Order: sequence, then C-alpha cells, then structure tokens
Amino acid sequence: MTLKAVYPGTFDPITLGHQDLVRRAASMFDEVILAVADSRAKKPFFTLDERVAMAKSVVAEYKNVTVTGFSGLLMHFAQKHNATVVMRGLRAVSDFDYEFQLAGMNRNLFPEVESIFLTPAEQFLFISATLVREISVLGGDVSQFVSPYVEKCLKDKIKSLGGKA
Repeated sequence: MTLKAVYPGTFDPITLGHQDLVRRAASMFDEVILAVADSRAKKPFFTLDERVAMAKSVVAEYKNVTVTGFSGLLMHFAQKHNATVVMRGLRAVSDFDYEFQLAGMNRNLFPEVESIFLTPAEQFLFISATLVREISVLGGDVSQFVSPYVEKCLKDKIKSLGGKA
C-alpha cells in the first residue's frame, strides 16, 4: 500500500517553514502532494499559477513531492488523488484551535482520511506568509524566511504593482 499525503495551503508565498514541513513529509510518506489552494476569499497576493510555480521551484529536489493547484473542498481533492492523510502545519497554540475544528469536520465528512499535524523546526516557528509579505512590501529583508527564488518573486511582484522593493 502506498501512503499518500496531501499538504494543503495557500502558500502565499511558500516560506522556509513550509519547505521544512515538505522535507520532513517527503521522508515520512511514499508520495506528498503540495496542494496550493485557490483561496480567492483570502485575496492572495500572488495568483494561483504564481504560487504553484514558486512551490514547484522550491520543492523540486524531492522526487516524491508533486505540486498542484486546487479549488473546492479539500476532502474531495484528497479522495480524487487517493490520499489517506492530510498533513497540516502548526506553529502556535492559536493555529491549533482552528486546525482541530477543521480536522474534526474533515473526519466527519470523510473518516477514511486522517489528519496529522507537524510543527516546523524551531527556527521557523514564527514565520508566516502574511508577515513575510508585509515585511517585503515595506521594503524589509525577507531572505532569512524564504528561498532566494521566492524572495525574487516577491520583489518582482511588488515592483509590478508599483512598490519599492
């Protein structure tokens, strides 16, 4: 039996914390799908295609990891891809409350799909894509929070929007 996990998120942008979780998941599962959510309601900074391209670039070294965009119900996506695990990252207690509710709802909808939680390495616990975007838009250095490619994408996007970075 192949153990397949889905790691869903907006990844707006993908951070070193996300990459840490992908690295660890790649060693735990036969296959990992990094599922980049459309998340129009969140009004992402990057388009879905841009976020998928960034994620593909930074996780390319992991041969058992694929990246795909999706919209709709996560559990439908997991079932369509024959995944038996949904992996979520937890940085703080504040993440836990929401993730706990989500896992309960997902279990109710599709009991055959398990939810597991991983915490990023200590040096990545405080990194959030929201903070990375804000720092970047304000002209700050985000090189310690994202890969060089993602840093360049942030700068290019800000310039294209008339910003200063």
